[in-house]
Amino acid sequence: MARLEVPVQLRWSDMDAYAHVNNVEMLRLLEEARIEAFWRHPEAQDGTRPDATWPTAVLDAGPGAQTSTLVARQEIEYLVPLGYRRSPVVVEMWLGHLGGASLDVCYEVRDRPAVDPTSTVFARATTTLVLVDSATGRPRRLGDVERAAWQTYVEEPVRHRRRPEA
Repeated sequence: MARLEVPVQLRWSDMDAYAHVNNVEMLRLLEEARIEAFWRHPEAQDGTRPDATWPTAVLDAGPGAQTSTLVARQEIEYLVPLGYRRSPVVVEMWLGHLGGASLDVCYEVRDRPAVDPTSTVFARATTTLVLVDSATGRPRRLGDVERAAWQTYVEEPVRHRRRPEA
């Protein structure tokens, strides 16, 4: 089972009047982790490559990139309120599905890496991303490089609870 664990620092402004991370800001944490793990960033001014440790970072994120992504769907379950903390949360990610032009990114937001049996899961989520050709605005198929980089991380998707039908 291969998963990515991306640390994401909370901001004071992520909290709401109830003294926990706001539901909308939780989705921002997922976005921060997703960008870190899947997008190649242009080299920094100092010549470092911040994405060198992420073998999954194969999408161009710089100006003039040929591919963009569209969030087609998001589903999230909030399990435990996440209060402000100085240490980063760990966003654990894997892929629940690789399709022709889309992928399902699955997440668990934790207080520490999953190998720690005392780790708390604050939220579980799934985002469906569609790859889009920037020139045409149309969906485009996953390429061989993307599929090869991501295939290792495919496993069972998050099983979200369903509400009983009325």
